[in-house]
Amino acid sequence: MATQLLNTQTDAPRKLHYEQVAETQYELDWADLATLDLSNFDVPGGKEELANQLFNAIREIGFFYIVNFGFSQQEVDHQFAIGKEFFQLPTEEKLKYRADLENGGYNGYKPLGLREIVPGKFDNTEIYNIPKFIPEFNRPHPELIRENWPEISKFGKRINDEVVNKLLVLLAIILELPERYFIERHRYTEKSDCHLRYMKYHHRSPEENKEIGGVWVKGHTDFGSLTLLFRQPVAALQVRTPQDTWKWVKPYPGSITVNVADSLSFLTNGFLKSSIHRVVAPPPDQEHLDRIGVLYFVRPEDDLPLVPVESPVLERLGLKPDDGEIVTAGEWVKARVRGNVGGQKYRESGDQEVIKGRKTKYYD
Repeated sequence: MATQLLNTQTDAPRKLHYEQVAETQYELDWADLATLDLSNFDVPGGKEELANQLFNAIREIGFFYIVNFGFSQQEVDHQFAIGKEFFQLPTEEKLKYRADLENGGYNGYKPLGLREIVPGKFDNTEIYNIPKFIPEFNRPHPELIRENWPEISKFGKRINDEVVNKLLVLLAIILELPERYFIERHRYTEKSDCHLRYMKYHHRSPEENKEIGGVWVKGHTDFGSLTLLFRQPVAALQVRTPQDTWKWVKPYPGSITVNVADSLSFLTNGFLKSSIHRVVAPPPDQEHLDRIGVLYFVRPEDDLPLVPVESPVLERLGLKPDDGEIVTAGEWVKARVRGNVGGQKYRESGDQEVIKGRKTKYYD
């Protein structure tokens, strides 16, 4: 394990460049998802209008787009450039920063091929997770990350302050709670598993894709509250509909794709649906491309019990806490990491116990 802690006093960072690839020309079966224009958040009545739009969008499918969220395409592309450059580092260098996956730790590097996706075939993903930019998460990083630290940390903090907090306000309005209710349970200064992620799906040959049934990552839900995916033009993400069909998520220019995750489902007793999604082989005109991603994962404070909130909406619907053993947000995330990314065995589809009788489900 590397021992050098973060030091931002480095030489000027090398110039990085990234160009988004062309979108697929195939007309796929795209999901019909709502788009929220966050520039309306601060106009009179804007929050309420956006909350109403969001309410109608996420009750069933848990996926939506946001646009006009305050970042330029140049700022976003710079993060893609950092991610691309990181994954080109030698494997032995990246492994110095390996995450403690087997013990539920998610910060740092996740190597290629840890998880068996079908018998004898392993995943094609590399991940580098950077936790919150607070002293409690000071940790070693490779030189590339350290020399770009001012831009990376600014980007991550702005996502929280200018995007995530607005979405949390909208969710509170939907549930008829004080506007800052969820913000106060996702305080940036407190320990939680929020993180900025660079991710790379290595392309597979047509023969490899056929051997694995074209599915790179089984259908699953995410661990935290919300997941934000900056536009990724290589089509591969699919969402499961209430009709149990899979539809492609279109990479609209200038958008972030957002999905609801487990913690919000627990906190609302299923009123907000943790979205089921998977990653599949891209269409033929993109199957030769690696898929670089920039994501931000929003998770509640580690100590937050994942029990339904006292909401007038939930009360009217009769959604009351069950009698199961209480799990905290931190316990849930670590248990899912241990059982998912930290485990190598092939996992069948269906229900899988995670912790204290709580289950998750995987889909083909």
